Amino acid sequence: MGNERLRAAMTAAAADIDAVASVALVDPKTVQRWLSGRVPHPRHRWKLVELLGEDEAYLWPDAVNGRVKEASKAELLTLYPHRADIPMDLWRSLLEQAGTSIDILVYAGTFLHEQLPELNDILRERADAGCRIRVALGDPQGERVRWRGEEEQFGLGITTRCELALMHYRPLLDHPQVEVRIHDTTLYNSIYRFDGELLVNMHVWGWNAFATPVMHLRRIAGGQLVSTYLQSFEAIWEQATPQR
Repeated sequence: MGNERLRAAMTAAAADIDAVASVALVDPKTVQRWLSGRVPHPRHRWKLVELLGEDEAYLWPDAVNGRVKEASKAELLTLYPHRADIPMDLWRSLLEQAGTSIDILVYAGTFLHEQLPELNDILRERADAGCRIRVALGDPQGERVRWRGEEEQFGLGITTRCELALMHYRPLLDHPQVEVRIHDTTLYNSIYRFDGELLVNMHVWGWNAFATPVMHLRRIAGGQLVSTYLQSFEAIWEQATPQR
C-alpha cells in the first residue's frame, strides 16, 4: 500500500514529484518509492515536512511511533527490585546536583529524613541556589491514606508517618523556593524528580514501598516515560492543599 497521506499532501501543496525531489536533493525515482510506501530518511522527512506543511507523525506515523518507543526505552537507566536497594549516595548526589527542580510525591517518605539527617540542609542550600522545591505529602486525615494503611496492614502507622513527614519539612516553609502541599489521592507510584531525572517507586497492593521496584529514569528528547510521570505529578500538585 502506498503512502496516500504523502500523495494528498503533495497535491494540496501543488508539489509534484520533481519539486519534492529538488527540495529533498534526491532522484525523482526515490520520491516515487516514498509514494509507494518506503519511509524516507529522517533528514528527508524534515525537508518534506517543511515543504508540505504537514506533521511528520501524520505522514509517517510508524516511523515516528518507532522513534518514540526507542527513545522511551532509552530513558530507563536502571531498575531496582526494591527501593531499599538504591544506594543512599545516589539519593544524595541527585539532590545535591539538582539545579532547577526537586519534586517529591509520596504519602510520607520519611525514610529520606531518617537516612539523610542533613536532608533539610541540602534542600535549603539548593533552594538558596534558585532550585524550585515542591513536596506533596499524604493528608494524614485523608481517606486514601487510611486505605493505604489498611492495605499494608500498617493501620494508623501510615497516618502517623504522614504527620511526621510534614513536621520534618515544616522548617523549610519559610523559604520562597520551597512549597509543601498535602493531597488525598490514590498513589500508584511515588515520584522523586531531580531536574531531568526521576526515581519512580512503583506501588504494589499490600506491600510497603521500601520492598517494591523503582525505575531510575532520565529524560531523552522524544521519549515519553519521564513526561508521563511528570504529568501525573502536576495533576496531583494542582489539587493538593498548600501548607503554611
